[in-house]
Amino acid sequence: MKVILNQLFEQQKLSEQQAYDVLTKIGNGAYNSSQVASFLTVFLMRNISVDELKGFQKALLDLCLKIDLCEFNTIDLCGTGGDGKNTFNISTISSFVVAGAGYKVAKHGNYGVSSNCGSSNVLEYLGYKFTNDESKLKKQLDIANFCMMHAPLFHPAMKNVGPIRAELGVKTFFNMLGPIVNPSFPKNQMVGVFNLELARIYNYLLQDSTKNFKVVHSLDGYDEISLTSKFKLISNNGDYLISPKEIGFDQLNQASIYGGETIQEAAKIFIDVLENKGTKAQQNVVIANSAFAIQCFEPTKSYDECKGLAIASLEAGNAIKCLKAVIN
Repeated sequence: MKVILNQLFEQQKLSEQQAYDVLTKIGNGAYNSSQVASFLTVFLMRNISVDELKGFQKALLDLCLKIDLCEFNTIDLCGTGGDGKNTFNISTISSFVVAGAGYKVAKHGNYGVSSNCGSSNVLEYLGYKFTNDESKLKKQLDIANFCMMHAPLFHPAMKNVGPIRAELGVKTFFNMLGPIVNPSFPKNQMVGVFNLELARIYNYLLQDSTKNFKVVHSLDGYDEISLTSKFKLISNNGDYLISPKEIGFDQLNQASIYGGETIQEAAKIFIDVLENKGTKAQQNVVIANSAFAIQCFEPTKSYDECKGLAIASLEAGNAIKCLKAVIN
């Protein structure tokens, strides 16, 4: 690690193989917590390269417990986190809207590190039981169109990093990795990122895959379509800058999508939105994100058609039914 740290301190990039090797060793517990913390800190001070992220991704996927869901056509809706905005759980709620519209969602997520309440926090609070049992996950997809892969159960090698991340309490490159190390290898991906540079890197990575993908970033800093500004959308079909008005929504103020200070507050928003009882701002943000996720499955459908499917999922009560089914 000393050699790697000196290389990084001299502003040099790691090769893909170096990145793979060092993260594999971190996963195997080869380094002490001070060395790992120093390594993580470097990437808070400069942008990560495509080769570095590729190497980290490959290492985590090689170390993970893999799940075979290939009989299903699934999507993962997952943001990087790390935007510091503390919104309500937009991508997780959108996952149930997409599930309620009849599509299969295999979501990867974790407890919040740089936010008050991550996807795992709120689902656990609502009664969801985490599992890495493949047969149970398949049953959940059959019954509820949704399953949750709680990252610590599938990435046991990262137990050496979890406490250090929690102590640091800021975004690290593991935020960047979360959406691209889903152990079930979904065929579709909707991912939000916290800056434009990372959106560009994700585009390079996902173009090399066979996925249908959409990468989104709101220009005022959100790792999702926040409707508080224009947003960048990058997909298999190109690169677009889109305003809320262009997709039929008023621009929102940031306070209207705040997630609260506690898990209890986050859970109340979660249920209210899925029961179609959220504020207009909350409902609109979820519909916007859900519609683009549905379009990953339905690339020949217009955005308005996909938006209609998302609205119907909420208004017919199908989204909340999926949540209740997977909990029960």
